[in-house]
Amino acid sequence: DLHASLYFVNASLQEVVFASTTGTLVPCPAAGIPPVTLRWYLATGEEIYDVPGIRHVHPNGTLQIFPFPPSSFNNLIHDNTYYCTAENPSGKIRSQDVHIKAGKYILREPYTVRVEDQKAMRGNVAVFKCIIPSSVEAYITVVSWEKDTVSLVS
Repeated sequence: DLHASLYFVNASLQEVVFASTTGTLVPCPAAGIPPVTLRWYLATGEEIYDVPGIRHVHPNGTLQIFPFPPSSFNNLIHDNTYYCTAENPSGKIRSQDVHIKAGKYILREPYTVRVEDQKAMRGNVAVFKCIIPSSVEAYITVVSWEKDTVSLVS
């Protein structure tokens, strides 16, 4: 059929890290004409199933992992590699693997990023270091420096 197609919309997602208090929604990045059937699988090839209140695949192909208390953490659901497939009369395509992981230390609590105090003689070089709490440093990227709310440009 010349009017049939099957393609990925945005297939760059490789890892999703989320807080257990928020859960997550992961769309299947595929589409096509005529409409596609979307399915999610574990990396082992096993098609996943809905677990009420824990994991659900929506009709639009979005995989939802619901919020959960830390005592209900399950590696099979909350720290695993998934992929999705899209199928229509044009054929079947498979997404790349997506690692979905509930961060053990991702808390929706305030944290403070600070600059380490430095001393330098006038006219010499001072190196400043951004101090990020270890509980969140894997999830934080320093993108700019500011002095009195004005961005500094190197």
